[in-house]
Amino acid sequence: MGLLSGLKNLGLGTMEEVNIIEDKKAAHKSETPVPEKTPEELEQEAVFERVITCPVCDLEFKTKSIRPGKAKLSGSDTDLRPRYEKIDPIKYDAIACSNCGYAGLTKYFPSLSSRQLKAVKEQIAANFKGFDTHPGIYTYDDAIMRYKLALVTTVVKQAKNSERAYTALKLAWVLRGKREQLEKEGKGGDAIEELKKDETEALTVAYDGFTIALSKETAPLANMDENTVMYLLAELAHRLKKYEDAYKLCGMVLVSKSTQSRLKERAYDLKEALKEEIKQEQKTAG
Repeated sequence: MGLLSGLKNLGLGTMEEVNIIEDKKAAHKSETPVPEKTPEELEQEAVFERVITCPVCDLEFKTKSIRPGKAKLSGSDTDLRPRYEKIDPIKYDAIACSNCGYAGLTKYFPSLSSRQLKAVKEQIAANFKGFDTHPGIYTYDDAIMRYKLALVTTVVKQAKNSERAYTALKLAWVLRGKREQLEKEGKGGDAIEELKKDETEALTVAYDGFTIALSKETAPLANMDENTVMYLLAELAHRLKKYEDAYKLCGMVLVSKSTQSRLKERAYDLKEALKEEIKQEQKTAG
């Protein structure tokens, strides 16, 4: 028998099974479900504009950034590319002046020596024709254009190899992001193959740059300690099918006493993958 049993005798039998306590908050939620926001809407909410003074032309321009805390990390690729839920903040890390064309990653953008300033003015600003700006979020094409400007700027200002390599690496990441977006949408065709080719070229630049930087610069390199850079080089060598180099670099990471446990796990997984791939290649060759 229920708590309200007996009401039937009073003509209120349908009331014997009612819920006595009502969760108004829950009821309200069930009555007015909130539609899930699209990734584009979430990105639009996360983006804000800030005004920057260009250190080359001294003019102000607007650039877009992601609000702190709006991007939720969900994991990372084996070459340390961070992955986030719904949005890709990596698109916003290359800043480019729409007035003179000077560009760079956020961490490098403000700093220029007098020699670098002169070189950028003569080789970039003097020839720059500008680019279209638009409201709203950056597309991958917007990001790729800014990263390319940032990469060529590192060459013009004769930046350290670590800066050139890190800029190329992040360009590879946004190229991958665009390719994945096209694949998800079932589009692309030849465009996907071209993006793969460009990504491989960018990863090659990153590999060559970090290899030189590791021997000539003092860690940290692009905020990475020596062991992290060695692991990254091992993974880049893996992606570029330089298996012997990748295997050697993995071993150096694994034997180093200062390597953090998480990085050792990554290096171990990579070493096992390399063993399998080398075995498969030998079978194919044989």
